[in-house]
Amino acid sequence: MVNKSVLRKLPDSELEKYLKEGNRFVPEAVQMAYEILKERGQIFTGQEETAVQQLIQRKKEAEEAKSLEEKELWRDHITEDPNAIKLFPREMIFVISLILGTVPGAILLGMNFIKLKKYFPAVITIIFGFIFVPIQSFLVPMIHSLSSKDFFTIKRSPEFMVAGLGAFILFIFWVIFTPKKLPYRAASYILPLIICATMAVLITINYQGLFSSYILVSFAK
Repeated sequence: MVNKSVLRKLPDSELEKYLKEGNRFVPEAVQMAYEILKERGQIFTGQEETAVQQLIQRKKEAEEAKSLEEKELWRDHITEDPNAIKLFPREMIFVISLILGTVPGAILLGMNFIKLKKYFPAVITIIFGFIFVPIQSFLVPMIHSLSSKDFFTIKRSPEFMVAGLGAFILFIFWVIFTPKKLPYRAASYILPLIICATMAVLITINYQGLFSSYILVSFAK
């Protein structure tokens, strides 16, 4: 946020830089510099005033365009277009990763990357999905322990927090490695259902305590 009192401390020569084309100042700063110069008695011709207002308007439009572009990058571009590539939907992968852990979510997202011929991201994603399992097993007890020792207090379940972290990291992988604004159709849910069922069985068996069943049990209640 621009502080007008800070700009008031600048000499006219510095403020005039705010009104020049190609400067990197935000539109609010340009407007304030213009107002301060007028308060100090600097006279602008009609043409100069028009140029300043046009500069401010262009900067505002550029900011709006940048904001829209950033929102567009985070938006899910699922479509009904029959010519679009079929991928497992982003929201589905996030929910699966949250409830059943990063392994099934990473497998599905990795398969998406393979379809897109992004093999390195696919490998990284799948490796992360499996590596996060022991990390989760380590973090949850550690957070419980620290919380009980009054280092800090976790009001909500650490299990949900850590599971959400894993799901969110996979979400970030999608945003980073999936081509920007890529329209896609939802792939068949048969394979995800098979993977989810298999993962649910593994969580239920929970051989040697490999997987946390807390989230699954919470949703089943």
